[in-house]
Amino acid sequence: MIAVIDYGAGNLASVVNALTRIGVPPHVTTDHDTISAAEGVVFPGVGAASDTMKHVNALGLAPVIREVIAAGTPFLGICMGMQALMSVSLEGGEHPCLGVVPGKVRRLPSGQPVPHMGWNQVWQQQQNALFSGIPDGAEFYFVHSYYVDPEDQSFTGATTEYGLHFASAFIRDNLFATQFHPEKSGAYGLRLLENFAQVVAMQRQRVA
Repeated sequence: MIAVIDYGAGNLASVVNALTRIGVPPHVTTDHDTISAAEGVVFPGVGAASDTMKHVNALGLAPVIREVIAAGTPFLGICMGMQALMSVSLEGGEHPCLGVVPGKVRRLPSGQPVPHMGWNQVWQQQQNALFSGIPDGAEFYFVHSYYVDPEDQSFTGATTEYGLHFASAFIRDNLFATQFHPEKSGAYGLRLLENFAQVVAMQRQRVA
């Protein structure tokens, strides 16, 4: 079972629809025990980090998210779900986030239209099952004004250029995250979600 965390994220329905389309019916939930017991977890999100963390903390989800990641449960953060993994976001002040990935969320530099909205190339920095069957440089759909700046660049699984080269995907063991929206990225986005579901299935077989 793949749990999709429901804390009021605006892209929840599109993520659920995409997972359903690939034959992976998700379990939408805020229940701590359900999330902890899930075979895979998806953390969607759009909007501001301060609002996201306010809702996450109000629901008591922050420690649950940290625990499932630490336990090695396959975890996929999407857009704000990626940014929330960082230590701090500088969006509208300085806001503490989940602290899973050391580093900060910073505003995209001037010189390009902000928000960064539309299709852009994603360049893979490491071979991983998440990008299986997806060519290097494939285009995915972005909508964001801030980017993640990890202290440890080994988390960076892919990069994208938009005024600077920024980490557009994290890959570390069973922790995955994307700044782009796979649920809005056509065939390659669906393939990425299928790949995540396959990682979940392989993990299930290992622990069976």
